[in-house]
Amino acid sequence: MMTNWTGKRVLILGAARQGLAAARWLARHGAVVTLNDQRAPEQVTAAREALSGTPVTWVLGSHPVEMLNTTDILCISGGVPLDNPLVAEATRRGLPLTNDTQMFLEVVPCPTAGITGSAGKTTTTTLVGLMAKADVGEHAYVGGNIGDPLLNYVDNMAVADLAILEISSFQLEQMTISPHVAAVLNLTPNHLDRHGTMDAYTAAKKRILDFQSETDTAVLCRDDAGSWDLRKGVRGRLVSFGFSPLPDGADGAYLAYGILHLRRQNVDIPLLPADRLRLRGDHNVLNVLAAFAIGDACGLKPDAMLEAAKEFQGVAHRLEFVREWRGVQWYNDSIATAPERTMAAIRSFSEPIVLLLGGRDKNLPWDDLAALVRERVAHVVLFGEAAGKIQAALEQDKGPYTLERCQGLEEAVGAAAKVAGQGDVVLFSPGGTSFDQFCDFEERGEAYRKWVSELS
Repeated sequence: MMTNWTGKRVLILGAARQGLAAARWLARHGAVVTLNDQRAPEQVTAAREALSGTPVTWVLGSHPVEMLNTTDILCISGGVPLDNPLVAEATRRGLPLTNDTQMFLEVVPCPTAGITGSAGKTTTTTLVGLMAKADVGEHAYVGGNIGDPLLNYVDNMAVADLAILEISSFQLEQMTISPHVAAVLNLTPNHLDRHGTMDAYTAAKKRILDFQSETDTAVLCRDDAGSWDLRKGVRGRLVSFGFSPLPDGADGAYLAYGILHLRRQNVDIPLLPADRLRLRGDHNVLNVLAAFAIGDACGLKPDAMLEAAKEFQGVAHRLEFVREWRGVQWYNDSIATAPERTMAAIRSFSEPIVLLLGGRDKNLPWDDLAALVRERVAHVVLFGEAAGKIQAALEQDKGPYTLERCQGLEEAVGAAAKVAGQGDVVLFSPGGTSFDQFCDFEERGEAYRKWVSELS
């Protein structure tokens, strides 16, 4: 654990928001900072302006290995894989690795809650944050892999505050410290293009629990095999959530007779009926149960958590309602960058579905999604790089749906508009990443919203 950065020569890889936050904080605490990004100077103009006045040496256009000769610690942004040649060489030399979340957890003075999972972590983190703000107001900080890196605010935090972080597998695989409350919502195949195998991906996620102490709390999902299997390695208190019954004597959140409940120290607290939630889908009911379990583990008051849950309408690009046009409901689920997430979205609707699938494949299996499409989808519109692979999976056992293949997303929106009829749902839940056409899922979701809004 590093607590004194004065004079330390730190090389930061990646000049996105995590790298910028690390550079700003490290320079303020006396480190000698070099910020390296493989993009050309003209591509990082905004980043350089954001660090104007901060003593940072910029190295752009490549990742020269020679930089390691004058490096004490390597700080890696989440988008930089561990098999990057510079990272691999640093590891071979025995240089310590860190990232903005690791640095934050090393110095934060207040209790922390970290949330990870293959799906639902942004929705759950956002809701826990709203619960915390409803309880402790300005003493609650929310960020990490969403919003601002909390390293930007850590110097202003106090012992009485509460910090809530979304943490990705990319960040976790470098980390050697855990939050006081650590939640793993679920574990399904995701990011295998980065991690290689499901075992490696699971190991990265599990690190959020690996460094907890006996006084810390783990929050796991009883209904997800990947999450629930991690209970064997819990070092402190275990709290769980799910639709299945809560074991006798255990603490956590559960659903009974259509009502969300919380149990703590053998006292059962009815919360609210599931049909009072403003979110669609069983997966979102699970996210709300997770938020109650996490919030309770953080000591938040039930009334404050209830207030936030009743008003919560979800997060942009996550089963977001866009508009009704000609009797058709249009939804934006651009966050669905894995087939499992698309399956959860499909199950959120009883109406006939026109499904937009595509983007870039992450080396994930499509067979289970193909089986669900055959059962639940009326028409499929394929687009992007992964269209051929998805079509091959669908055609192994062709169902009653119709199928159309387009070049890009804009063309796919037009195709969906032509085929969708009164009472249908057009569901943009692509199952692939955005990187074949957009810089991220948010840009892709904004483009989808724009094109849908322009239909006339």
